[in-house]
Amino acid sequence: MRRYILKRLLLAPITLIGVTLIVFCLTRMVPGGPVDRILQEQAIGSLAGEKTSGISTSHISDAEREKLEDLFNLNEPMFKAYLQWLGLQRTRVNITRAEFDSEGSAYLTTSSPDGTPRVLEVRREGLTPRFAAPSWWKSEGWKVDIEEPTAASPHPRMNVRPLPPDREEADRRKRARSRHWRAVMYREEFDGILQGNFGKSYKYNEPVLGMIMSRLPVSLYFGILAAIIAYGVSIPLGVCKAMWHGKWLDSATSLLIFLGYAVPGFALGAVLLIYLGARLEYFPLYGLTSVNYESMGMLARVGDIAAHTVLPLTCYVVGALAMTTMMVKNNLMENLSAGYMRTAAAKGLSFGGSVWKHALRNAMIPVVSGLGGVICSVVGGSILIERVFDIRGFGMLSFQALMDKDYTLIMGTLLLSSVIIILGNLLSDVLVACMDPRIKFR
Repeated sequence: MRRYILKRLLLAPITLIGVTLIVFCLTRMVPGGPVDRILQEQAIGSLAGEKTSGISTSHISDAEREKLEDLFNLNEPMFKAYLQWLGLQRTRVNITRAEFDSEGSAYLTTSSPDGTPRVLEVRREGLTPRFAAPSWWKSEGWKVDIEEPTAASPHPRMNVRPLPPDREEADRRKRARSRHWRAVMYREEFDGILQGNFGKSYKYNEPVLGMIMSRLPVSLYFGILAAIIAYGVSIPLGVCKAMWHGKWLDSATSLLIFLGYAVPGFALGAVLLIYLGARLEYFPLYGLTSVNYESMGMLARVGDIAAHTVLPLTCYVVGALAMTTMMVKNNLMENLSAGYMRTAAAKGLSFGGSVWKHALRNAMIPVVSGLGGVICSVVGGSILIERVFDIRGFGMLSFQALMDKDYTLIMGTLLLSSVIIILGNLLSDVLVACMDPRIKFR
């Protein structure tokens, strides 16, 4: 088993690279990236200001867009950008640009670690920069390159009102003439996943790792409670239903189980929210805590969290409880009719002892094999349930990243979900092998 686990762990990085590379390429190929979204939001805001003041402020320069693309590292080729995201290739940081004046000089400005401004004068000889390198330039690893002027603006302007064709052409030529030779100064360093840097969110401008860590405890809280309740109730209930099949207990619980299996969790959440929350006011409507949570005492805080937990936890548990109960019952009934049960009875073992010692162990094998998906749902949470109850968990964070086209946040949540699925499936295989002696890892 040790050799098998080691082999699976060595294959895990290859799987992660394959999954993240595919999604990374898809996010780069889908039109309407994060920079376009930022510009659209600014254009919509300027349109609202134009309607109220009568003055158009929708002009967004190419320099501003270029700064955004440098900030989010969107100018690099796709595969190179992926290696930079992994941290296997150096990426440009602290980029600063300056145009050459009529005398052929450009003045690049940057800041020292203590915030003191520093200026580097660069002269151009063809494509070669010439300058007197100061001590800080060498010690901090700065580099200087020459950028050629382009024939036209690399990206279209974002305007609320489209210009007439003649004015659009004149504007394009004017922008093309306005571009000059430029000097660019930057530093290169490894700054990716392998260095512990998941990047910054395009939408919120916050570290992705910090956002994930702040949302993860909420999903773990609901996921662990739901898993404990679901397995703690469904396994004994499934055993009772199998042992007393066709009796009043089996019939009474089957109706509730089928209802729980048929009704989606988010739909049940909407019903509970309307009747038990809004109309009867038994439970809070949204969130995990109240507005005045910080001013409460310890017991009041516990009660407040418990009151906010009841409805979402019910929606989490219902589907898993119904499915696991029926799985345990059906598998156990199949094992009760097996030949080894008759052999155990012939040797004098009681019916109850045969069930708990032999049949239940075999019946639990399919349940344990699905543990990987359970672990993923425990950590990832339910997007729809979190959205209905406005719970800021990991699932809601993944949904917001997709809706905002926040590529960095999408890659961060995807990486964590993939790691959890791989480890969960490995744990499932190990537990199945421990429960079923017929399975060997040779």
